[in-house]
Amino acid sequence: MFVRDVMVSNVRTVKKDDSIRAVAATICTNKISGLPVVDEENKLLGIISEKDILNALLPSYHDFLEDPVRARDFLDMENSYREVLSRSVGSLMTKRVFSVSPDELVMQAASKMALHHFRRIPVVEEGDLLVGIVSLGDIHKAIFKRELGITD
Repeated sequence: MFVRDVMVSNVRTVKKDDSIRAVAATICTNKISGLPVVDEENKLLGIISEKDILNALLPSYHDFLEDPVRARDFLDMENSYREVLSRSVGSLMTKRVFSVSPDELVMQAASKMALHHFRRIPVVEEGDLLVGIVSLGDIHKAIFKRELGITD
């Protein structure tokens, strides 16, 4: 079975100039954990996830060394969320993105996700052109249906 057989082609995406507020709203209302970041030609530039957003609330290593007591002010961290929401996607997105091809076997994709601790991975072709996304759940469901002889 190939990635193209199980991937989702209709993928929600964002641009690097979009606000984190818009991303957070999309993530929360659609119960997803992140979105691919693309340019005007739908080329994959990065990923923005709820993990990226929440990590922006945490102190940096430099902040911790400078003032270890303040760096542990968890209430202050939580209250800085409003400032994080005003930032752009490009300022928080993960730029080093792993991807798979639609022509890869699903278990190759699953092993890449397991190796890097991902639950989903973008599907690209012709370099960086985003054509879909595939999750561990998509792969598991497809194999489960095939083994039980379930057709849609």
